[in-house]
Amino acid sequence: MNRMINFSEKEDVARFVSENGIRILNLCHIPEDGRLKTLSFSVSNKSRVFEILEYGERVDGSNLFSFIEAGKSDIYIMPRISRAFMNPFSAAPTLNVLCDYLDEHGKPLDVAPRNVLAKAEERLRSSSGIALKALAELEFYVISKMEGEMLFPGAPDKNYHESAPFTRFEDLRNDVLTSLANAGIATKYGHSEVGRVFSKGGLFMEQQEVEFVPQSLADLADNIAIAKWVIRNVCVKYSVSVSFSPKVSLEHAGTGMHIHLCAVKDEEDIVANSNGTLSTEALKIIGGILKFAPSLSAFGNTTPVSYLRFIARKESPMHICWSARNRLALIRIPLWWSYMRKNEKGNLKETFEYRAPDPFADAYLLFAGLALAAKYGLENSEESLKLAENLYIEEGNSKRRRFKVLPRSCSETAKMLRKDRWFYEANNVFPKKLIDKAIDKSKAFRDKDLWKSLADKPEKLENVLKQYLHHG
Repeated sequence: MNRMINFSEKEDVARFVSENGIRILNLCHIPEDGRLKTLSFSVSNKSRVFEILEYGERVDGSNLFSFIEAGKSDIYIMPRISRAFMNPFSAAPTLNVLCDYLDEHGKPLDVAPRNVLAKAEERLRSSSGIALKALAELEFYVISKMEGEMLFPGAPDKNYHESAPFTRFEDLRNDVLTSLANAGIATKYGHSEVGRVFSKGGLFMEQQEVEFVPQSLADLADNIAIAKWVIRNVCVKYSVSVSFSPKVSLEHAGTGMHIHLCAVKDEEDIVANSNGTLSTEALKIIGGILKFAPSLSAFGNTTPVSYLRFIARKESPMHICWSARNRLALIRIPLWWSYMRKNEKGNLKETFEYRAPDPFADAYLLFAGLALAAKYGLENSEESLKLAENLYIEEGNSKRRRFKVLPRSCSETAKMLRKDRWFYEANNVFPKKLIDKAIDKSKAFRDKDLWKSLADKPEKLENVLKQYLHHG
């Protein structure tokens, strides 16, 4: 029972509820802040279950989306019955069903991030016949109090793929993997990451990573939000906390959310040619993403601490370039699987990795922007191929100074988004009011000189890092 259930009809849901002793039906939805929200119903009345599944429920949109006015705040959440799963943390048998947002007329809510992504994916598909698939590397720090001396303390920032007893939270991470599976989320693997922090306040922080399997952009955005919910609930079981902040300590490894992308046409991965080189289509897509990388930061790097991750480096990208395997490049081509046999469809498992985003990203809007950037690159061949040629850096080349850099603050990102807003708003994929709000939100941080003002003030810097420890 603890798995995703594939329902196709409302009657299937009602039957499952009845036959499996389900006592609570949760309508779950993911608004502007990216956190899974829950509206709960008792299912003792069968007719009430049908009513919920048929009509959804009215909710206050102004408390979910900052761009909805309080005077016109009624919106609907409508169950998407194809995405339901048993709640692995509820004491009573509970079925969670993801929901979509509808406006007062029953149409897809234009400012809902998932609906923006759906429009962007359709624009790419109708233009080129290509769809993007992606997987994410979701990193996070598990936080616990120090109680006595650690028997196997290990070394700071030397935790990559470490095993127990030198890693404290291997069991927790494995619990996360099984809980994700119970919620219907397939993972590629999990492992301990580099970061290992002993803070002055008596806290111990250990970095972990969970990587998902390739899937559609919309499914991945859903699963990132659900995975954060799962990880936090598992941490509660272990009486520890967790942070998805891009930077928990300036001197230690930051937390990213690298996105591996592949382009699919007619069910074939078209990133690589048959001889193992990058395809022309992949080069065009890379050129398109590099062109709009500065403004994509508005959705992939949404808080001031996101930019502290870039400044502190630690394998974090700053320069707008791409490379084979170089981890300081914005887009990296990981070691390919060319030496292995092709799978039965003839595809190689090839991807390219976009390394700027962090776990505070608005995944839906970021992926929508990536889909539009891919579309632009494919449609503007000469420009995108020239960008790909000019912005390539040889492995080990140290001449990165000739490349432009990513924004270094939310304030700078706001300017980049304002410059590129025509691109996002074309064909009303991103509503104008959504871009207005994104610009205003980034400007409101007033963090243009944050790094300079905090460079010699460690206590103030620590307060800023603490402020975002449980954000996102």
